[in-house]
Amino acid sequence: MNDFVQFFSDSDPSNVSTSIKLMLLLTVLSLAPSILILMTSFARIIIILSFVRTALATGQMPPNQVLVGLALFLTFFIMAPTLQEVNKEALTPLFNEEITLDEAYEKASAPFKEFMSKHTRQKDLELFLRYSEAERPETLEDIPLTIMVPAFAISEIKTAFQIGFMIFIPFLVIDMIVASVLMSMGMMMLPPVMISLPFKILLFVLVDGWYLVMKSILQSF
Repeated sequence: MNDFVQFFSDSDPSNVSTSIKLMLLLTVLSLAPSILILMTSFARIIIILSFVRTALATGQMPPNQVLVGLALFLTFFIMAPTLQEVNKEALTPLFNEEITLDEAYEKASAPFKEFMSKHTRQKDLELFLRYSEAERPETLEDIPLTIMVPAFAISEIKTAFQIGFMIFIPFLVIDMIVASVLMSMGMMMLPPVMISLPFKILLFVLVDGWYLVMKSILQSF
C-alpha cells in the first residue's frame, strides 16, 4: 500500500491524471451492461421481442443473437439524442479538462434522468422515495440515480408486459380456434400447436408483423 501511495506521490501530475481516467474508464466499462439494461430502452425492447417469439411459438427462431442485436441497435437509435447530449455536455469538456469529474457526473446524469423520468410512473418513483426515507426532492436533478434507476426499471418491465399481452391476444385466438376445430373433429391426440403454428406465421407475415412491432416500440417512446 505504501509503495502504491509513493508511486502516485513521485509521479508526474499529468501521468496521475491519465491513470485516474484509465481506472474510471475501466470502471464504466465494467458497469456498462447494467447501465445499458437499466438506464436505457433496452429492457423494454428485448422483453417485447421475446414476447413476440413466445407468442409465435417458433422456439428459438429468431435466435437470441438476432433479438439482442436488434434490441441493441434500436436502443442506440432511441437513445441517440440523450447520448449526444451526454457527450457534448459532459464527456468532451471532461476530456478537454474544462470541468471536474464531479461536474461531469452531474452533467452526464441529467440527460439520463430526464429520459427516465418521462417513462417512470409516479407510483413507482414514490415507492422508492418512501422507503429510502430521504427528503422529498424539489426538482428532477435532486432525485438520486439510486432511486430513479430502479423506479424506471420496474416501470419499463410493466410497460413491456402490457405491450406483450396485447401481442399475445391474436395468437391466442388462433390457438383456441384450432384447438376447438381439432376437438370437434375428434383429433384430440394431435397437438394444436403443430397445426396453429403455420397459421400464426402466415398471419404475422401477411400483416407485416415485424414492421408493426417496431412501429409500436418506437411510438411507445
